[in-house]
Amino acid sequence: MNYTYRIENAFSDEFLAAAAGLYRIAGWVGQDDDCGFLAQALRNSCAVCVACDEAGGLAGMGRALGDGISDAYIQDVVVAPEHRRRGVGGAIVRALVAELRKRGVDWIGLVGEPGTEEFYRSLGFRAPENFTFWRCPAGGE
Repeated sequence: MNYTYRIENAFSDEFLAAAAGLYRIAGWVGQDDDCGFLAQALRNSCAVCVACDEAGGLAGMGRALGDGISDAYIQDVVVAPEHRRRGVGGAIVRALVAELRKRGVDWIGLVGEPGTEEFYRSLGFRAPENFTFWRCPAGGE
């Protein structure tokens, strides 16, 4: 199967419904959760890359957060199960990196799910030594 990849800037209701489906598949939102936040989250992203199958359906996506000029983080990379193991996720990450580099971003980190370490390592990412990931708990607790 052939896929097309593009940096997306327009988020139609149809696209947002498909993206919400991917977020549900990934387990980032529940089946009955409101995904109304997704439109603003995608608009506020530095870059969003989508992968479409031959029929034009959303096969996968990923996004980068950052200032768009020096630093960025890639996150929310997801591929629909029927399109996995076909290079789609890697192509999404490479497209995001290329877009960020084109904008002059020279520091690119990422947030990945447990178990994705080898996937990102194969794309050239390395866990830096002497750094610790910090996270503020939801609700500031």
